[in-house]
Amino acid sequence: MLSVTASAAPKTNVLVVEDEPFTRIVAAEALLDAGFSVFEVTNAYEAMQTLCGGSTVDAVLTDIEMPGAMDGVGLATAVRGRWPHIAILVTSGRVKPEPDELPAGTGFLSKPYILSEVVACIAEMVGSPAARRLCLSRPQ
Repeated sequence: MLSVTASAAPKTNVLVVEDEPFTRIVAAEALLDAGFSVFEVTNAYEAMQTLCGGSTVDAVLTDIEMPGAMDGVGLATAVRGRWPHIAILVTSGRVKPEPDELPAGTGFLSKPYILSEVVACIAEMVGSPAARRLCLSRPQ
């Protein structure tokens, strides 16, 4: 397993999109502890506002099921289409999308996830396209 320290990604900005407050806070804290900068929002609409507002985002961690007109798969599709350089990691405790349901290069982790796996996957995905493939090939 990849060990990520605070110096591993000091300038990497992660947008955490999660409507469940405890899950969002815990994920954000784990990413902050690993040295990432974190933006937190509760739904896809707020995520798009953050992205369109000029915030520099290197990775998006999003739940699938959220309130509002757009779910996490829709958000992943919108992000991939407009900002193809952004790494995307989708999570869900109830929905497991088929690989062809997610945009190319999008990772998926089932909930409950292990926080160190989320951190490692984000670190790998922003590291390089080859590392992104490693994250995508993890068994679920």
